[in-house]
Amino acid sequence: MGKQKADYLLKSDHVFTSTVENPFAGYVAVSGQNILAVGTDDGSDWIDEQTKILELGNQLVTPGFIDVHTFFTGYAIFHIGIDMSGITSQEDFLQKIKEEVEKEKESATVFGHGWNPDGFETEGLEEKLNEAYPNRSVIVFAADRSTCMMNQKAEETYGFNPKECYPEAYHKIMPEYLNDRDFIEPEFKDYMKLMNSRGVTTVKEMGFDDFYGFDSFLKEKEEKKELSLRTFFMSQPVGEGINIEHGKRMREKFQGDFIRFSGYNRMTDGTVASTKGDLLEPYEGTNMHCSIQVDYPMIEKEVQIADENGFRYSLHAQGDGAVHKVVGIFDKCQKKDGKLVNRHAVTDMEFSNPADLKKMGEIGVTGEIYFQIMSLDPADDVKKSIEETIGTERGKYFWNRRGMLDGGMTLSGATDLPLMITDIPEAIFHGCGGYFPDGKEQYNVQNTITIAEMLKAWTYGGAYNIGMEDKLGTLEAGKLADIAVLDRNVFEVPMSEMRDVKVSMTMVNGKPVYIKE
Repeated sequence: MGKQKADYLLKSDHVFTSTVENPFAGYVAVSGQNILAVGTDDGSDWIDEQTKILELGNQLVTPGFIDVHTFFTGYAIFHIGIDMSGITSQEDFLQKIKEEVEKEKESATVFGHGWNPDGFETEGLEEKLNEAYPNRSVIVFAADRSTCMMNQKAEETYGFNPKECYPEAYHKIMPEYLNDRDFIEPEFKDYMKLMNSRGVTTVKEMGFDDFYGFDSFLKEKEEKKELSLRTFFMSQPVGEGINIEHGKRMREKFQGDFIRFSGYNRMTDGTVASTKGDLLEPYEGTNMHCSIQVDYPMIEKEVQIADENGFRYSLHAQGDGAVHKVVGIFDKCQKKDGKLVNRHAVTDMEFSNPADLKKMGEIGVTGEIYFQIMSLDPADDVKKSIEETIGTERGKYFWNRRGMLDGGMTLSGATDLPLMITDIPEAIFHGCGGYFPDGKEQYNVQNTITIAEMLKAWTYGGAYNIGMEDKLGTLEAGKLADIAVLDRNVFEVPMSEMRDVKVSMTMVNGKPVYIKE
């Protein structure tokens, strides 16, 4: 029997396998759903008349990107209901609501999205909604995701108000839209297309509580082979505490390579800028370590329950005090040869103590890092906030990704989507270049990482995070053929042009799922 031949042969001057530090000229041969071979010759041994040869020239071939902290549920809600993006007056706002009320059944909540809070004067608008709809809920989400416009009935029904308009607060809405097939079918399809267009082939999705039945939707899509995005989902206790029996059911239900249950997730503290970050030493000029109460005993109890049952837990920590306490919690979990048996992770870590980074490396805690976080705010605003809250000396340890890697941690890329949308060139610009959006000056450049380390975080690191490094995350023979192609070689692109680099092709399971037009 002759040598197996490739369905696709990707030839490029720059192949980055995530097993080496630099790309090389060569090829990736794909057969069926797997990588057949990777080499530095012309790949002719793997070609027959059926092989599709892709001459990619100066483009960079990498493993498919893995985003380990996303919220499809948060993404979807900002497309729900009426499109209010063009509204410029209270009169038009109310007219749109009236038209929708006349179409919808009497008891249905009226949802809207795309509203610009700065587009017109809103004083008195809530009162007008209360007067017009005393017995019907109305909620319109802001385009910038900062707030929402609600009437009193909606606040009573869903248990939150515009000042608390964030996913953990409005989780009671999720069962409604996640089970609305007319809405969720096209929404999830568009979500997969979006992620594929960014080179993303796998996500680790945060699902609140028992995911409100959305796991059944995922199972159906898996069985029908309608997925172009691998989805490893977690349970984030919001409406109730940790539900281990649900986790056991999900672990049994999903054992394929497209959908799996990946454990549990929970917030601890908040941002340092808001003084909700838990600090080891007080905020500048105060005796305060944190402006909110964090229930660490409850969190530790949940982590222990998860760990005892073979589940991993990711904890979101932002201040160095919270990071320190989370490390202490994980240090009490099961270990083998000094390393955690279950791959527990810390998400974000905007401000951390180097000693804790080293401890996490020693025991095998994985980092889920928002490499694009510097894209959100102007440089002067961030630097002023850091100086006022923790001072310039402690500020040297803000976004210390270098310390994480040097401490032995495995890093993985995350976005907290929809807070940010996955964009690996943008992650390089900020996380390797150390630039804010204006690109004028570098900040804490001593904490940045190399381009190779960044790409490894989004590929191998992501695969390691979800326990799939034996099948994903590197370009090696026998692994699943999840591949991303960037239209330029980021190792050679000037940092000033880095954000112009785009994904030109994405393959999932050996099939192209995105090709740039």
